[in-house]
Amino acid sequence: MASEEVQSEQRRAKLDELIALGVSPYPVRFERTDTVSELVARYGETSGPDLEAARPETRAAGRILSMRTFGKANFLELSDGLTRLQIYVRADSMPERDFEIFKRLDLGDTIGVSGRMFRTKTNELTIFASGIEFLSKCLLPLPEKWHGLTDIETRYRQRYLDLIVNPDSRRVFEARAKIVAGIRQFLNARGFLEVETPMMQPIAGGALARPFTTHHNALDLPLYLRIAPELYLKRLTVGGFEKVYEINRNFRNEGISTQHNPEFTMLEFYEAYVDYQHLMTMTEEMLAEVARAVTGGAATTFNGHQISFAAPFRRLSLRHAAAEAASVTLGRAVSEADLRDRQKAADAAKALHFEVHPSHGAGKIATTIFEGLWEDQLIQPTFVYDFPTEVSPLSKQKPDDPETVERFEMYAGGFEVANGFSELNDPVEQRRRFEEQLKGRAAGDAEAHQMDEDYVRALEYGLPPTGGEGIGIDRLVMLLTGSPSIRDVILFPLMRPRED
Repeated sequence: MASEEVQSEQRRAKLDELIALGVSPYPVRFERTDTVSELVARYGETSGPDLEAARPETRAAGRILSMRTFGKANFLELSDGLTRLQIYVRADSMPERDFEIFKRLDLGDTIGVSGRMFRTKTNELTIFASGIEFLSKCLLPLPEKWHGLTDIETRYRQRYLDLIVNPDSRRVFEARAKIVAGIRQFLNARGFLEVETPMMQPIAGGALARPFTTHHNALDLPLYLRIAPELYLKRLTVGGFEKVYEINRNFRNEGISTQHNPEFTMLEFYEAYVDYQHLMTMTEEMLAEVARAVTGGAATTFNGHQISFAAPFRRLSLRHAAAEAASVTLGRAVSEADLRDRQKAADAAKALHFEVHPSHGAGKIATTIFEGLWEDQLIQPTFVYDFPTEVSPLSKQKPDDPETVERFEMYAGGFEVANGFSELNDPVEQRRRFEEQLKGRAAGDAEAHQMDEDYVRALEYGLPPTGGEGIGIDRLVMLLTGSPSIRDVILFPLMRPRED
């Protein structure tokens, strides 16, 4: 029999013994006066003599994370998930029944403790237990050496176990909560209104991605899990909400990697009467402010790199940067004009060993070259701006260059974090763009945008000049917590089922 099975049987036997003692196996409540964290905060600097003079009483509860015995002296380490505190247990200092409960405890059990605060001879802050109440039995053994586990997936598959024994994991998710709260505070202070838009949509719009499909039985209606809330948020801007945002869950039926999870969190916000230049400045301010709230400064460490979110961020024009990198890599001149010519752009891409689909125009090919040569090199926060119109069906064209739109992507740590642009608000041009996307779908591009007649109708009522942006919350948390994988910052990431 496996060791874990043996330990589990032993723990179940102890639970049966507790029940035989008349102990409730799953009591409904425990009246505590303090949390472990509150006790450590309150008495962490109090001297032993002062504690002995005051003899403060307390009732605290938590999970047992260590147990030690030295003759008649027994020590437990109790955790509330945030902080740990030592418990001192002696048979002659509590009722006999309570000590019988103690003898049947295991690592991972949850207990309530009554007693007074004091310091041991080694000056460790401790509760001198006068009573123990059993609260729940941990029927499966906790891992003994968590940091040495080779199966890192166990952390993701059993997040509850990860949170019990790995305090660094908990700190990541506490930081995540601070990041989201900091974003809300930043936007709310600037007059933005937080809203909610549908997760199930009749048309998967607002981004170029493969959707998940579902079906509403009562309406006999095929639906998609949203890939982005963009088109709904801009409908609200048409309706008069001049500053609006949503922190939303999006779903994309695509690959899984250290940077991609099929279900992820995005911030999207829209502001009337501004353009993409305004958004870039606002993004610098927002990320610097959020970084300070989480790290205490503008800098963080990610994958061995010191990354600074202090403004200003670097700025690169997409075609210029792609041409420059292609020239260096190929050892021959590749110009921005070449990347506007479909054949020349395709020749350069093939020489660089990038795949060129027959449906791809010069703009798509130029973007592919840029992403292939530049993306993983953009460690410090960088705005890549002025994207080809072909890959930006919802962005406004530059007045003097119809092949280019007023769009940017912000990179940091070697991947995209944000995407923003001056919104296309010409309904005739928007319809033409959608029709071009439909041609791409017909040619086999599964990520091409669908036609959205109602969105075009909304534009016909008049969308004011508007800037809109999306920021990937999960990737931002990765950067600000130094987490190398997106699975480290999502509490329950999607995992392939295991055969066992």
